[in-house]
Order: sequence, then C-alpha cells, then structure tokens
Amino acid sequence: MQYYSTNGNSPKVNLQEAVVHGLASDKGLFMPEVIPTIPKAFFNNIAEMSLQDIAYVVANTLFGQDIESSTLKQIVNETLNFDIPLVHVSENKYSLELFHGPTLAFKDVGARFMARLLGYFNKKQGKSIVNVLVATSGDTGSAVANGFLNVPGVRVFVLYPKGKVSKIQEAQFTTLGANITALEVSGTFDDCQALVKSAFMDKELNEKMQLTSANSINVARFLPQMFYYFYAYAQLARMGKPLDNIVISVPSGNFGNITAGLIGKRMGLPIKRFIAANNRNDIFFQYLKTGEYSPRPSIATIANAMDVGAPSNFDRILDLYGHSHNAIASEISGCTYIDEEIAETLKDTYNNTGYLLDPHGAIGYRSLMENLKENEIGVFLETAHPAKFKDVVEEIIQNKIDIPVKLAEFMNGTKTTVKMSSAFPVFKKYLMNV
Repeated sequence: MQYYSTNGNSPKVNLQEAVVHGLASDKGLFMPEVIPTIPKAFFNNIAEMSLQDIAYVVANTLFGQDIESSTLKQIVNETLNFDIPLVHVSENKYSLELFHGPTLAFKDVGARFMARLLGYFNKKQGKSIVNVLVATSGDTGSAVANGFLNVPGVRVFVLYPKGKVSKIQEAQFTTLGANITALEVSGTFDDCQALVKSAFMDKELNEKMQLTSANSINVARFLPQMFYYFYAYAQLARMGKPLDNIVISVPSGNFGNITAGLIGKRMGLPIKRFIAANNRNDIFFQYLKTGEYSPRPSIATIANAMDVGAPSNFDRILDLYGHSHNAIASEISGCTYIDEEIAETLKDTYNNTGYLLDPHGAIGYRSLMENLKENEIGVFLETAHPAKFKDVVEEIIQNKIDIPVKLAEFMNGTKTTVKMSSAFPVFKKYLMNV
C-alpha cells in the first residue's frame, strides 16, 4: 500500500516510511492511496467475533500488504489486551468505554499499536535510535509515553502546555523516566503542536536525529482507532439492536478519532452518520455552518483534551471528501458546548442514571440527547476515565470519586520535566544538544 500527502507535493511512500517519518516532506499528512473495503460477509458474523479478531481483520485489510500476518496478529493482540465495552446509559444511547487500557484513555489503542509497529520497523531497518516527538493536551502524552516506555531503540519527548493538563494526566508521563522526557512548554497545545511540526521541517535537525511523531498526524496512531468503531457495531449486533440507523458522536479535538471512524465507514462499516462534538473550540462546527475554515488560538475549557484551535486532521477530512463542504456536511453534523453546559450534563446524567461521565464524554452524550432522531441508536465515545479529571468532576457532582489503582500508582511517582519555551530556536537547540 502506498501513502500520499494531503498537500500533493511529495512522493508517495510505503507504510514503513509513512510511520517512521510521520509527516510528508511537503508538510502534508499521509493518507492511504486506496481505502479497501471489507466483504459484507464479515459483518454477518461480527457479533460472534472477539475484539482482537475484529481488529485483526481490519488491520490486515489495511496493512496486510506491508506486514506479515503473524507479526500483525501479534501486534494487534498485544495492543488490545483489554476490553472496550459498550454500556447502556439511557434509551437508545450507549457509551463506548475507551478507558480500560493502561492509562485509562482511548489513545491507548493507537499509541500501543504505533509503539509496536515502530519498534518492528526500527528493528527491520537496523536503526540505532528513533526520536519520537509528541504534543499533548492531556491523554496523548500518557498513552504514548506508556506505550513506548522501555521500547528498545526509541526515545520519546512529550511536549505539553504548562498548567493546562490535569495533575493526574501530568503524572502519567512526567514520572516515568527511562526513555521518556517530558517538556513543560510555556504556551498552549497549539504551540506544542507547532514546535513538533517545525522540528520535522528543519533539515539540520533531521540530519542529526531520526524524528517521527506519535500524534494523530501519524497514520500508525490514528488508523488503529477505527478498531473500536467496528467493535461497537459488533456489540450492538450481539444485543440484537437494529443496525441500519447507528449514529456515533465523537468528542473532537485534533480530529484523528473521528477521521478514523470516517475511514472505517468507507471500508464498509454501516454507520449512518457522525456527530463531531466540540467544546468552545468550535472551529469545525463553524466550518460546517459557513464553509470557511478559520483556525484560531485555543481556549481553555474543562474538557481540556479537546482544547485545539487548529485541528491537524481537518486536512485529512477535506481530502477524504474531495474538499467538498456539502459532502462533509452530509455525513457529519456538529455541535458545541460551553463549560456550564458540559457540567450540567455531567451532573444531571450522574443524578438521573447513576452513570458517571468525564467532561469529554459529557459533550458526546449531550450531542446525542439533542440530535438523536426517532429510531436511531446513538453511541458516544467515553474517551477517558472520569478520575483523570478528579477535581473537576468532584466539584460538579459534589461527591468523591474513587481513583483506580492504575492512576494512583502514577501519582506516587516523582515529577521530572524540562522547562521549555514555545520559541522554536530554543526547542531546536535543546534537541541538538541532547
């Protein structure tokens, strides 16, 4: 399988080059040249299949030309050694709980898959050290850091905005040590993301260090996220639910998650439509309304992992739909909520159903409450465990919540970071001297 750049000005590359380089030479994002379809017979039997079996079929359809079957099966099985249950919350509305992995966030799937795939390619190439740069607004950093922890030949630099991630999120990637370095950037997530992109484009830096990205700009990070969309469909089939009117609401920040779902739909997954649910950073929502894409500085909210003012994967969505606003709007609707509405939804859902949302899941759930039509089945992505936002959630529900053992262990570690300016020359100098 060949991968091309969304900017269209760089040569096509194979999967290994797309994963190792992360970003195309013309600053575009890699996309698969062909989106293969899965035979309909697969969906007839999907209810009887395990998460690992479903993921292997999807992965083999996408990556089977580039990775031998036994290796791919091993990567899938090691990545998905936890469940992703679909939980009933209220009438026709279900939560896809993506927080049962090692760092209790949806990014465990893509980060763990990519870590194993990059390790495989690194060994195959005989490279000594690959340097992974990742910008995070919260959960990406912890998932990537833990996914790559102690992977031979890989060194990880996690860039995060100072004071703009929760203490528990921060502890998950600043206490690891080993091959993980946390860079505490004076700025926003967009500043962190800009530093990473600038690093990839710097010739001198790339001649010294083999750089790659573990953000959703990397095809090995975002494409595996489609596994759980197929698994959600399988669980609805197992429940005997109607399968012709499924709507999926995706809390959206950098738009890698929803892009994976859209590609899954192109591969044959029978999803009727998607909802891109935004917090106050509603750039995509405004695009749907006006046809104009106007990125702007991000705004801090209680759903901090979605505080993105210039979503990278918007270019992939444009590419997927031939830059047609009408085509995009026909399959994706949007909504946007302020902090007060997020808190209201979280509190009311907890009081009325007993189900505890995190702030991001609350956005997804509210979008279904307001946009689900009669006879539709709604699934929203519960992207992280509520305890990762303990202070915010406890203040909203006026009740204590338990911290899972996995999270408590991170909190006992010692924070170690490197203070970093948002100016690229300072960041470059640091990397050149590592």
